[in-house]
Amino acid sequence: METTTELKSTALSQKHISLGAKMVPFAGYNMPVSYTGLNDEHTTVRNGVGVFDVSHMGEFVLKGDKALDLIQRVTSNDASKLADGKVQYSCMPNDIGGIVDDLLVYRYKADEYYLVVNASNIEKDWNWIQKYNVHGVDMKNISDATSLLAVQGPKALATLQKLTDVNLSAMEYYSFAVGKFAGFDEIIISNTGYTGAGGFEIYFPNAIADKIWDAIFEAGKEFGIKPIGLGARDTLRLEMGFCLYGSDIDDTTSPLEAGLGWITKFTKEFTNSKVLLEQKEKGVTKKLVGFEMLERGIPRHDYEIADAAGAVIGRVTSGTQSPSLNIAIGMGYVKTEFAKADTEIFIKIRDKAIKAKVVKMPFLKK
Repeated sequence: METTTELKSTALSQKHISLGAKMVPFAGYNMPVSYTGLNDEHTTVRNGVGVFDVSHMGEFVLKGDKALDLIQRVTSNDASKLADGKVQYSCMPNDIGGIVDDLLVYRYKADEYYLVVNASNIEKDWNWIQKYNVHGVDMKNISDATSLLAVQGPKALATLQKLTDVNLSAMEYYSFAVGKFAGFDEIIISNTGYTGAGGFEIYFPNAIADKIWDAIFEAGKEFGIKPIGLGARDTLRLEMGFCLYGSDIDDTTSPLEAGLGWITKFTKEFTNSKVLLEQKEKGVTKKLVGFEMLERGIPRHDYEIADAAGAVIGRVTSGTQSPSLNIAIGMGYVKTEFAKADTEIFIKIRDKAIKAKVVKMPFLKK
């Protein structure tokens, strides 16, 4: 178990503590899990605007005329389709059929990219990309110097527009701009997020973190803006069926099994692409599905999934009581023949088989 003395802090950790946040160890950092309570924070983001400190995430800058080649080599999506100012969701397959990490690829210009990776994988991802950097692409790990706030919810745009002359309503989903924000130059404003509630992510140097935080909260005061912890981040992403690395995807799950075929493009060669193409042609033996509970019980990570006869057919990867839908929902891998919508499955909770059914994701329909 991690102890707080070994944990890293973000530039805003003291701010969270002073606001009374419940702090927990997460990916090697001391992070806020909740402030006013999970349901209240979740509803704030779905209906208004909330702010997540996600400065624990990793950021790498790749520059040079071979930067795109390197990204194409290590990621499954086709980054050659990116234009300046666009963002792409992708993953890095490993050489045994699993996933090193999922990530965002930002294109500044033809020879400069910005990669955003998961906090727990920063060192692993860096080493993995560096292993394939045979053409001397200039790589910088700016993770420890960079803060990141996710301002999410239907009132995020009105809140943030007060602080910048970048036209946020004209910014398409999965695109970004670099401009003036809260009086500071060269701030990255990105129309991305992990909640399905709309909103933006703001990247900036640690030195101005307190000032940026205060400016956002001042701007959002009229909309009832609140700080949001990692607990609600998890329930919000799960309602949208977004994968969490380490739970729903990992070194042993293939992108095709995880339903990430849409970011796996066989128009180019990348790590393990031959094996994954073979898997696509033959079909996978297990699939990640969404399910909702038909009886009382909350599914949790690693609970067994069974068929009507009690035979184990898979396992739960994520589960919760959905605050928006007021039902228990989850994701998990099942044998392919059980992956169709409306298939009845059973979740083993404390030695009892609790009835559930497979549903199409996202759970929360727009």
